[in-house]
Amino acid sequence: MGERVRIVEVGPRDGLQNEKQIIDTGIKLELIERLVAAGLRNIEVTAFVSPKWIPQMADQAAVMQRLKTHEGVSYSVLTPNLQGFEAAVAAGAKEVAVFAAASESFSRKNINASIAQSLERFAPVTEQALKMGLKIRGYVSCVLGCPYEGDIDPRRVAQISKEMFDMGCYEISLGDTIGVGVPDGVKRLIESVGAEVPVTALAGHFHDTYGMAVANVVAAYALGIRTFDASVAGLGGCPYAAGATGNVATEDLVWLFNRTGVETGIDLKQLVDCTVWISTQLDRSPSSRVAQAISRQSSASRTAE
Repeated sequence: MGERVRIVEVGPRDGLQNEKQIIDTGIKLELIERLVAAGLRNIEVTAFVSPKWIPQMADQAAVMQRLKTHEGVSYSVLTPNLQGFEAAVAAGAKEVAVFAAASESFSRKNINASIAQSLERFAPVTEQALKMGLKIRGYVSCVLGCPYEGDIDPRRVAQISKEMFDMGCYEISLGDTIGVGVPDGVKRLIESVGAEVPVTALAGHFHDTYGMAVANVVAAYALGIRTFDASVAGLGGCPYAAGATGNVATEDLVWLFNRTGVETGIDLKQLVDCTVWISTQLDRSPSSRVAQAISRQSSASRTAE
């Protein structure tokens, strides 16, 4: 391969939002610091959504106010509407993200609005963001399948992606929210969306429900995608998609790209240490294959000594 990819770490937001126990703000902040220390430079840190619907994000403003700044590190936040955007800006956000679904049923379950209505809500958000010189990123969920509608037509994803790109989103992240995608479907998706939006402005966001996330990343890379969302320790899920597991683990992607000669700028050992740490905080064992393998090797080395 021999190039460089950009990994957007979504663990502190997308990864933690589905946890049942409320995570202390201090743990979230330490997680972010550990990710920065491992080399992550693009981190989604929280969401300015209603705590009524996503209780885990109730400390959104506190997280932003207590974040440490680092040169070259960009923190982004999710903002579903103008109210969330204004709260995010007040808390100091410099990059925001908006999200739409490629499924009408999922859109109504997730945000109680149709796809068209959700896009209408984003128009004033993108307008204000651009006026203020803020970066704005777009997510499209359920791009390869929906828990209510089944397979999704790639042309619908392409249309929504184009609308968001035309609104001013510098990048569109294509989310396989329930993890049903396979490489052939990824190929059709990117070919369809790439006909409407430059491939350089697309990112892959793959969940690992059926163990296909890494394979789908490889397929997307082969088609020119160079930005991928990932979550440390494979944390995550979706409150509105029963059975969907977490995002592809960040350490699994770093291992993949290291072995294929693609630069990530991320220290794998430090990242795995971070994986073990956050897994301990959540009272579980690391779930990613790479974290498990490296942890076993480290234990064996210590035993041999």
